[in-house]
Amino acid sequence: MSNVHKDLSTIIKERHSIRQYDASFKISEEELKSILEEATLAPSSSNMQAWSFIVVKDEDRKKDLALYGNNAKVAENASAVIAVLGDTEMYKKADQIYDMMFEAGYVDEENRQRLVNDVKRVYPGAPLETRANMASFDAGLVSMQLMLIAKNRGLDTITMGGFDKTAFAKNFNVDERYIPLVLIAIGKAEGDHYFKTVRLPVEDITTFI
Repeated sequence: MSNVHKDLSTIIKERHSIRQYDASFKISEEELKSILEEATLAPSSSNMQAWSFIVVKDEDRKKDLALYGNNAKVAENASAVIAVLGDTEMYKKADQIYDMMFEAGYVDEENRQRLVNDVKRVYPGAPLETRANMASFDAGLVSMQLMLIAKNRGLDTITMGGFDKTAFAKNFNVDERYIPLVLIAIGKAEGDHYFKTVRLPVEDITTFI
């Protein structure tokens, strides 16, 4: 599928949470991987990229997701469902990430080692709640970026946070270091049905100082 390349403002305005999908429309694994590669250019705390993904394409496993509650049933007809997980032990990736930065020429050896040491000094001793909050924040950034990228490619999405995360983790064998955060259904809308919404005026929610 070729990129649509609309301007960002148009993409933002045209993106809606779609609950009805064309079950006959399929997205290739290559396309899904390309979307994820772009999405992970999102910023993250200390560049630790505290996210991980499970892409559910199998029809039976998508039906499993419908058992977990709320809007998860829309997953059945979507081309795929991307589970976004928060990594509470993101510091374990420090060597790999900063080695890659060194090999790319973005940091020298002295700064590579300093950055790795800083991460290993600060993060392992931080309370789990702190690391979980950081992972949730970063996962929110990558999730929004993913949905905008999908819309730019002519695809539709909906993000679902109200599902049984404990059941999901058990049934999809999620390691305990990861927290299931949201499910993002992705595919092609069936028709142009979506729940129209409004936004509060900026002057009602903003203070300029």
